[in-house]
Parts: sequence; structure tokens; C-alpha cells
Amino acid sequence: MNKTGIIYGINGPVIYLKGNTGFKMSEMVYVGEEHLVGEVIGLTKDTTTVQVYEETSGLRPGEKVTATGDAVSVLLGPGILNNIFDGIQRPLSEIAKESGKYISRGMQVDSLDPDKKWDVHLTVSVGDEVSGGTIIAEIPETKSIVHKSMIPPYLRGRIIKTAEDGQYTINDPIVTVQRHDGSEVEVRLAQKWPIRIARPTDKRYPASKPLITGQRILDTLFPIAKGGTAAVPGGFGTGKTMTQHQIAKWSDADIIVYIGCGERGNEMTQVLEEFGELQDPKTGNLLMDRTTLIANTSNMPVAAREASIYTGLTLAEYYRDMGYDVAIMADSTSRWAEALRELSGRLEEMPAEEGFPAYLASRLSAFYERAGMMQNLNGTEGSVSIIGAVSPQGGDFSEPVTQNTKRFVRCFWGLDKSLAYARHFPAIHWLTSYSEYLNDLAPWYKDEVSPKFVDYRNQLLAILNQESSLMEIVKLIGSDVLPDDQKLTLEIARVVRLGFLQQNAFHPEDTCVPMSKQFLMMEVILYLYKKSKALIAMGMPMSILKEDNIFERIIAIKYDVPNDKPEMFEDYKKAVDEFYDKVLEKNA
Repeated sequence: MNKTGIIYGINGPVIYLKGNTGFKMSEMVYVGEEHLVGEVIGLTKDTTTVQVYEETSGLRPGEKVTATGDAVSVLLGPGILNNIFDGIQRPLSEIAKESGKYISRGMQVDSLDPDKKWDVHLTVSVGDEVSGGTIIAEIPETKSIVHKSMIPPYLRGRIIKTAEDGQYTINDPIVTVQRHDGSEVEVRLAQKWPIRIARPTDKRYPASKPLITGQRILDTLFPIAKGGTAAVPGGFGTGKTMTQHQIAKWSDADIIVYIGCGERGNEMTQVLEEFGELQDPKTGNLLMDRTTLIANTSNMPVAAREASIYTGLTLAEYYRDMGYDVAIMADSTSRWAEALRELSGRLEEMPAEEGFPAYLASRLSAFYERAGMMQNLNGTEGSVSIIGAVSPQGGDFSEPVTQNTKRFVRCFWGLDKSLAYARHFPAIHWLTSYSEYLNDLAPWYKDEVSPKFVDYRNQLLAILNQESSLMEIVKLIGSDVLPDDQKLTLEIARVVRLGFLQQNAFHPEDTCVPMSKQFLMMEVILYLYKKSKALIAMGMPMSILKEDNIFERIIAIKYDVPNDKPEMFEDYKKAVDEFYDKVLEKNA
């Protein structure tokens, strides 16, 4: 018999029940006659507090609330990829069939299609000992990804019965496991998992491999590790969403979980349309074949926004358990924090800085802590990388969400509005950004790219820092009074900014650049710097060096050298040598 309670008070998405209802903390409940989905968030001896994940207008005191006996959970099984869900894992395509363009309240739709039959290939047989995470079947979920059905984490025993290879729905029993106490459990293709509890793993690995994004400023200057965390803070129009789009399209993650948390609906539409048409560079199939979208746009109920982050995380952890590298794009964690602030205000909790709840920091840390490169229960290795956009009001990085996020992420890609307005994209500023993964990833760069990689990267950053110091002087007294060696630093910094850091997302060669080309581009820029420095040391003025168009030619490398023709870089080194000889001859 399901426990019930009676509504006593309503305050926006928060409702109160009087008396001891017998409900459990974090239990999922159905509210009112329309069966709105809610979650128990507070219990005392006399009252139960529930947050409702749907619009509560029209509810009234006296209506019934029914407990389900389960925590708010997601259904894990084939059918998650190439799909778009709302914040509590209701597929929007199914909702659209039943209620049209707008989501009706109290919609009861299956998270995954219960009637679709999947081609199932069993990987275990009768008599096998199994435990949590053991892969029991493989299903081609999309053209790009093989779905691996697993034994639920806390089940162990011996298989006493299996189905034949063939077509099954997510609710058909695939294997029967006999526990060591003699009880039997049927395992199906789909299993439930509560969204607020991290899925268990065997071991967490330290960061050792980068998540290659194809974006030069990220891969070279401020890399993120697989299983790492990064924040992308920036004011309105600085390119947070586009940076995440680029990473989602080009990074070497196997699966992308894109969480649109409180963002504009047209941005989610753009993701849907682009990813539905774009060809995945890794597999040649559609990008949506390895993507799932959680859409909780700004006009959807605020409480579901708070849940959407955890829904996306749990889906990501499920695919990690299969041995895949998953990247989560959370856009944006500021809207999620605002949902926490609104609910906290409704609950009349004591506000902390800027009205955010006192537990903002612990919620953010718990979210980012679920990232990591893990050894799964079944012995495979997988990772969840979290890239969270932060939208500080007025671009003020000193506000609480940005500052608290900074404490828990190891990669900070600060977007700068002056760069964005100057059409320099990605508008990640090299002076405010940092990555703490560089030392962890140095051995990988040394082995996989070049032993000189980190040294070149540091030289590039040093040039940019010198430029910043010199620009302070230039602003005061102009560039003409600078000595020639400092003028050269400014010119090379311009080459680095325009030729290396600036990247064109619409150019076929420049939108995604392999690590080998990134290294060779750095090498040529630094070779030009070395040769020019030698000329300046011989007394050649900067004006003579600039008569040649060599600086512009090096800037244009990003377009002129195809990604698959690294041998062309030798021609540019020769061009630098010719430039060096020509200047010497001319001024001999």
C-alpha cells in the first residue's frame, strides 16, 4: 500500500504536508490529481516538504500526495543515445506526440521505449559467476556505440538461466542470477539508478591523458585531462556555448552528454539541428549517434533544472561503467545555482553571499567530484570529464558561483568580452586562464607528441606575458620609444595571438587541429622568433624586418597548411632561413 499525505500549504514549486506522512527523504512522490512529479526534500515530526518538478499553478490544499517508494531515479538501458530528454528523463519526442509543442503537466511517459526490440548478443553463459558491473550482453545501440548491458552494482551470484541471442525489449529478462543465499533475480536490459548517488567504482586513477579537443588554446596552453573538470566562465555573448559545442563536436570522448540547464531554447534547438546533421569525424556517422541531450530550458520549471544536472551525470556514469570516455557539457551551472537560490528562498533558509544558499559550495563540489578516470567494477577503464559553463552576471568573476567553482575545478578557461568584441575566438584569455593538469600530462606530451612540447608551450606563454607588460608602457608613451628587441616581442606576440590562439570554427582545416600540427606551428613561430632575435642582436632595426611579409605568412599557416600535410612545415622553416639571409645581404 502506497503511503499518502494531504497538501497543507503551497509556495511556488515547494509544497508542505502536515503530520507524519511516513515518507522517506529524497523519495519520489506524485502530487495532486494530475500526478505531478516531486521529491521529498525535508522531513520533521510534523511536516513533510516536497519540491515539485512541474508547474504547480492550480494545485490546492487538501489534494493528495502519493509516495512511490523509490528515490528519483533514471532508467538506464539502450535507447539513451540519439535522444533528447527533459530534466527528469522524459523523452521530449514522446511528450510531443502526446501533448504537442508544449509539455502538459503530469505527463507520464516511458523514459525509454518499452516496445522497441534490440538485437542482443549474450556474453555470459549458465554457470558463470557474476558480480556488479559484469557485462552480460552487447547491443548495437547506434551505428557508433555498442551498448553493454551489465549486472546491477550490488548483485552477485551465479547465472542459472540465459536467453538466446535475438531480439528483446528492455523489459525482457536476459539472464537469471541465483544469489549465494539461494534467492533468484531476473536481470533485464534496463535498470534504475537514483540520480543523487554516484555509481560505484573500484578505483580512481590520477590524471594522465589529455582530452584532445582540437582547439589549440585548450590542448596546448590549458589542457584538460580525461576525467578532469573545467569551468568556462564568461559574460553574455563571449562564446561559452560555442566553446562547448566545439569540444562536443571534436573532442576525443566516446560519448557526449549535453545538459542545457536553464539556457535559452533556441540554443538547444541549434545543438539538436547541428548535431543531427554533422558527421562525426571519428566514426563517419552522425554526431547524435554518440550524444544524448538533457534539455531543461529557461521556461521549464525551476526545480527540474536542479535535477537535470544529476540526471545527466548518472547517464554519463552508466556509459563510463561500460568502459567509455564520456564528456559532460553543463550549460550553465549558474542557472542551476540560481535554481538552488530560488528553492532555498522558498524554503526560507538563511541566505549566504548574494542570496545563494550556504550549501552552494558543497553542492558544486559534490557535482564536480563525480568526474574522474576510473577502474570500473568489471575491470574496464572509463572516464567522466565535466566542462561546466558559468554565466556570472555582468561578467564579474568575483561572484560566488565563479569563485566556488574555481575552488573545485583544475582547469579555468576565462572568456574575455574585449576579445569577443574584437572577434577573437575562442575568446579565452591567456592571462586569466590556467590548467593545473599540465604537470600530470607532461609525460604524455613527451611520449606522444614531442619531448620539447611543454618547453615550447611555456615559451609561448612567456611571450604573451611579456607582451602584456609591454602594452602597459605602450599605452602610456606609444610603441616608437621601445627598443627593437621589445618591438620584436610585440610582433611575435601578435603572430602567436592571430596565428595560433585565434581559431576559425567555420574553416575546414582550422576548426579542429591535431596535436602534431599544433606542435609544428609552435615550432615554426619560435624558430622565426629565434632568427629575428639574432638579426636584432646584430643591430638590424625592426622596421627592416617588417619590410618582408614573413610574419603574415606564418600567421596564415593555420589556413595554408592542411592538417594531413605536416611535411609542408619544412618549407616554412626554409622561408624563415631565406628571410634571415635576405636581411643580412641587404644590410651587409
